[in-house]
Amino acid sequence: MDSQEKDLETGKIEEVNKVEEPLTAAIEPEETSEVETPADNEAPEVERRVYASKKEIVERIKEIAHGEENPDKDEVDYLKTVFYKMHIAEREAAYKAFVESGADPTTFQILPDEDEEVFKAEMGIVKERRAKIFREQEEEKEANLKRKLEIIEKIKTMVGSPEEANKSYQEFKTLQQEWKEIRNIPAAKVSELWRNYQLYVEQFYDMLKLNSEAREYDFKKNLEKKTHLCEAAERLADEPDTISAFHQLQKLHQEYRETGPVAKELREEIWNRFKAASTVINKRHQQYFDDIRKREEDNLTRKTALCERIEALIAEPNKNFADWEKHTKEIIDIQTEWKTIGFAPQKMNVKIFERFRESCDKFFSAKTEYFKALKETYKANADKKRALIEKAKELKDSTEWKKTSDKLIALQKEWKTIGVVPKKLGDQLWEEFLSTCNAFFDARNKAGAGQRSEEHANLEKKRGVIAQLKQLAEEAQDDVQQTVQKLVEEYNGIGHVPFKEKDKLYDEYHSVLDEIYKKLHINVTRKRLNNFKNKLKNVAEQGGNALDNERARLMRQYEQLKNEAQTYENNLGFLNASSKKGNSLIDEMNRKVQKLKDEIALVRDKIKAIDQQK
Repeated sequence: MDSQEKDLETGKIEEVNKVEEPLTAAIEPEETSEVETPADNEAPEVERRVYASKKEIVERIKEIAHGEENPDKDEVDYLKTVFYKMHIAEREAAYKAFVESGADPTTFQILPDEDEEVFKAEMGIVKERRAKIFREQEEEKEANLKRKLEIIEKIKTMVGSPEEANKSYQEFKTLQQEWKEIRNIPAAKVSELWRNYQLYVEQFYDMLKLNSEAREYDFKKNLEKKTHLCEAAERLADEPDTISAFHQLQKLHQEYRETGPVAKELREEIWNRFKAASTVINKRHQQYFDDIRKREEDNLTRKTALCERIEALIAEPNKNFADWEKHTKEIIDIQTEWKTIGFAPQKMNVKIFERFRESCDKFFSAKTEYFKALKETYKANADKKRALIEKAKELKDSTEWKKTSDKLIALQKEWKTIGVVPKKLGDQLWEEFLSTCNAFFDARNKAGAGQRSEEHANLEKKRGVIAQLKQLAEEAQDDVQQTVQKLVEEYNGIGHVPFKEKDKLYDEYHSVLDEIYKKLHINVTRKRLNNFKNKLKNVAEQGGNALDNERARLMRQYEQLKNEAQTYENNLGFLNASSKKGNSLIDEMNRKVQKLKDEIALVRDKIKAIDQQK
């Protein structure tokens, strides 16, 4: 601010030396407020667009009505003229055709014209837009007139204060520049406004010729005041309170600004002295706040690190009570450390605290919800286990050994799927459930001693059948199919075997059967293909079409088998193999799919044989 004042004062002295220049050099020619336009007969000819129909004119008037460009009066008038020329021509043509058709001319009616209605509506919009633009231009002229009148009043005020003339010079030049930048005003006011403006401008320049002796006296008094201000500023360097010294310096600056200028040759010297004293105080003040900002930035860094630690803790899973307690202790320690850290920068202090508090709240809210849900889960799990115990008690005295065994085993599996309960209660419930189940199984074991002997006998019988099947698999003769079928029927007629041996025996039995069926199928397939090739010679002798017909039949059979195999494979995707029964069904379907695939391969070989024969 003070350097600007110095420059201003320097400018004042220079302008005082220039006041002897002719007045016309300081006065800028006024620009007219209205721009003259060529007379109608002198206006340059504009090449007009040719319109082929009224609809084209309507489209153009719509563009003008709803576009961004200001409507051009000449174009709008041209569109109106062309439109109504076409409109009248169409109406006259319609009347002429009506009369020539032999109708009574007095009965001719003018029908509504949709294009004319649209054109009138859009013209109305254009007129409204033009009227609005005209109003805005008039308002702008009135505003410009008001601004120029205000400028004249300001210059008039300056003329009334000769002692302030030099100080007002730069403002005067600014007002002159502003006057030039203001454009249109109402035409009726142009001449009068210009005469008033020129009058006061000339009076201002005349005023600058006043005697400068008073200025010299003011320069001397101002130098004394500014010297005292410099001394006061220099003493502030010893002020222990940095903030107080800075505020006192601001008051000195205010006084310095309010003190007038000194002689031109002393201005830079006195200003440099005051500025040097100010720099000492400003540097102390700046350093004071730099230190505070550094501490606050350090505090922000530390608090941000604590926020990140808490957020990392929240991200860690809490699988059990111990995890929650461990993380709770860590967060409380972080909260304690937070309290030892001072403020962060003002613009971040609230934000970092809200981030910290939000993280803490999130953790403890989650902890509350966890233990609330855990308590409810414990209760629900305990109720489920009590319900299973009641079901087991209802079954424990049953003598339907197989059916009840399955039910109790299902209850035991269901027990394992139920979540935990408090350890003490969990041990009590498990002991009650286990003793109830054992009561039934002990009774079943006593009653089933004889049944187990029968199951072992059945096991030996089935192993004997499997041994015979293995021997047939090694021989793999074509005539063993009936023998195999009898052994399968014999195997299926044998009763239950011990449960532990059931799966192993099942796998062994079906493995040997698959091997036999595979060998039998290969032999049969080879015979069928050879027989087919032998018959092809007879078919070929019947003529060329016979082979083609046979090939077409085989292609249809091939596609049918492929579709059937695809259907089985799709159905396999929907089967659940979680039980032994499910496994058995899947195995059976897999065998059917393989059988179809073997049949497909045979048909494909027959087609190849036909192609080779041809």
